[in-house]
Amino acid sequence: MPDHKAADVTIVGSGSWATAIAMVLTSNGKRVAWYIDRPEIFRHVRRYHQNPRYITSVKFDPDLIEPLDDINEAVGASEIIILVTPAAFLKAELEGLDDDAFSGKTVCSGIKGIVPIDNTVVGEYIHMQYDVPYDDIVIITGPSHAEEVSMEKLTYLTFASPGRKKAETVAVLFSNRWIMTIISRDIFGTEYAAVMKNIYAIAAGIAHGLGYGDNFTAVLLANAAGEMRRFVEAISPDIRDITDSPYLGDLLVTGYSQFSRNRALGHMIGKGFSVSNALLEMTQVAEGYYASGCINEVNAREGVDMPIADAVYRILYKNASPLLEIKGLTKRLK
Repeated sequence: MPDHKAADVTIVGSGSWATAIAMVLTSNGKRVAWYIDRPEIFRHVRRYHQNPRYITSVKFDPDLIEPLDDINEAVGASEIIILVTPAAFLKAELEGLDDDAFSGKTVCSGIKGIVPIDNTVVGEYIHMQYDVPYDDIVIITGPSHAEEVSMEKLTYLTFASPGRKKAETVAVLFSNRWIMTIISRDIFGTEYAAVMKNIYAIAAGIAHGLGYGDNFTAVLLANAAGEMRRFVEAISPDIRDITDSPYLGDLLVTGYSQFSRNRALGHMIGKGFSVSNALLEMTQVAEGYYASGCINEVNAREGVDMPIADAVYRILYKNASPLLEIKGLTKRLK
């Protein structure tokens, strides 16, 4: 790409979801500036037009994608920025970014996590830290596993923003024969639901690792949907249908799918791995681990009844017995 300033979109992040998004956009003929802060991935993408660690089957058109290793250069390359990096590392990813770098731009988040210490979802963090109006922030959420997106499996993506025109503009960039787009105004509800479902996927994985079957998992996730509704309504009272795809759909795919890293983390813990060893075994970040600690702190203020989320927190952070915690839940679920 000879002129990075002519890029249609800037992607920040180098994992599987960032790779899948880059694949969708370039498949649609969009020019992408791709900020990659990991030198080995940056060099490989620049030379071989392929991510060497994530979704390695995807090959990029070098005329449509330009890897960059300078965050300010990358953000300056286009008017639409898509953040796709683990929430726990977002601050480090944006370190060195000029304070006004996002001014006048549309900032999107494909991150399904919560920013530690600040205990805010990414949209709220970008608004507070960089003074980006909420109308200029777009949340991109699923249900969507990067692996299936890269295989061109039919996927529904929701684009949420109080600024409907901004959401529609971003949605058009993604829309194609296998990406269906939905527009929403529920910027907080969709993002908090995306955070919560990772915690519940860990619970589903723990139960599976302990030997519980699909019958129990269905009950567990049905109750988790109720918890999610109560928490999201406490955080952001609004008119929403929790059975819509960005809420219940995302919860189900993360709780059941073979591609779910959060479910995989829980499964290892259920099988007897210590939390620390299970985390070491993970090749990708399980957002639910960090989300569990953050949401627990937030809920200390909100006081929402969330027995499943509380049980996961005790297992992950208080060395509680997975067997006893899940057994305790069986007496509370309905």
